[in-house]
Amino acid sequence: MKSICVYCASSSGIDPSYRLVAEALGRDVGSRGWAVVYGGAHVGLMGLVADSCLAAGGQVFGIIPRSLKEREIAHLGLTRLEIVDSMHERKARMTELADAFVALPGALGTLDELCEALTWAQLGIHHKPVYVLNVNGYWTGFLEFLDRAVREGFLKLENRTLVQAVDGVEELMACLASDNQYYVK
Repeated sequence: MKSICVYCASSSGIDPSYRLVAEALGRDVGSRGWAVVYGGAHVGLMGLVADSCLAAGGQVFGIIPRSLKEREIAHLGLTRLEIVDSMHERKARMTELADAFVALPGALGTLDELCEALTWAQLGIHHKPVYVLNVNGYWTGFLEFLDRAVREGFLKLENRTLVQAVDGVEELMACLASDNQYYVK
């Protein structure tokens, strides 16, 4: 089984295309019999990915800190919901369960998770592919920042290639299907 860690917003954003891509990603992951690993909320893009994956027959593993569960945002209809003590424990557990990572649009939390996945890959803590789903160019500024970090000598080119940008769910699914060399449990 392949498990895809999805980082995304706990809100839905303004543009309806963000919701559509979240639903398409969940549906495509689920229809392949893969699992979604994510932050465990029922709200925003997070909830849409989870619900779409479940509706397509996939499994969804949510990891949520106790403090967020108590705010009543935990998704109670998942295959499995793990309650952890901290955000740090959440990210470590999500990394442990995932075979690959993909970031949808989001804000600070999504960026934090994405950067940690990339940092851990750079340090050799994991050897799993990392993608951004660049819906409407959402991640273009981040990718340009990384390119500038390479030009300015702060990031090695080989580490810049640790994140791959894709424009749509079909392209992402093709990449994930071809990344079998990464899937080591």
